[in-house]
Amino acid sequence: MISPIANSFDLDQKMAALNLHERLELIAQETVNPVFTTSLGIEDQLITHFIATHKIAIKIVTLQTGRLFPQTLQLLTQTKAHYGIEIHEFYPENHTLEKYIKQRGLNGFYESIQARHACCNIRKLEPLARAISGSDAWIKGLRREQSNNRKTVPFCEHQDGKTQFKFNPLADLDRVELLKLVDELDIPINALHASGYPSIGCEPCTRALKPGEDERAGRWWWENEQARECGLHAAKG
Repeated sequence: MISPIANSFDLDQKMAALNLHERLELIAQETVNPVFTTSLGIEDQLITHFIATHKIAIKIVTLQTGRLFPQTLQLLTQTKAHYGIEIHEFYPENHTLEKYIKQRGLNGFYESIQARHACCNIRKLEPLARAISGSDAWIKGLRREQSNNRKTVPFCEHQDGKTQFKFNPLADLDRVELLKLVDELDIPINALHASGYPSIGCEPCTRALKPGEDERAGRWWWENEQARECGLHAAKG
């Protein structure tokens, strides 16, 4: 187990010198109950491939928000069968979701950033808290190249006073290399990627990219760039 007082800078530097397989093995060896949260995006599919094919002791979970694309749900089933693995699914609390819909309507998140954040909290953040409870390592598929909001993403981060470490093993991977690896390893990916969706979340909150936009511009496109996160990866562990 990584000590809460461990220097995340040292861990970050150590991971920088390793390949993806080695980074994941390091996390599995030095942490307790490591959890990888997958949204079934292309980055997450690459991480899933390495965990599954190398039988790395990392639990894979996904958040079933109730508003995912049919293509994403199909990929979830396909991925489980392709690798012969279990992907644990976490759902929103019914009573909280029903209360939100009654107060704001099914698509009330379009009305304000506050309303959208409330929806993300119910459908994603609260299930996430349950998904990573009891783990001191949360693994994500963030890359620095994805957007301005993520250009300084480290390999390892840790908040003072907390015991949980966050790992971003793909932080330095560019999209060209990502696509090359996915093709070479014959990794199943979401059919929507071929239609201009490099980043895929809930269906009503995701659109295809326009020419020249960064990879995350299709997420919550009606808001300004600074607001285009759900709070999932900004949440303190």
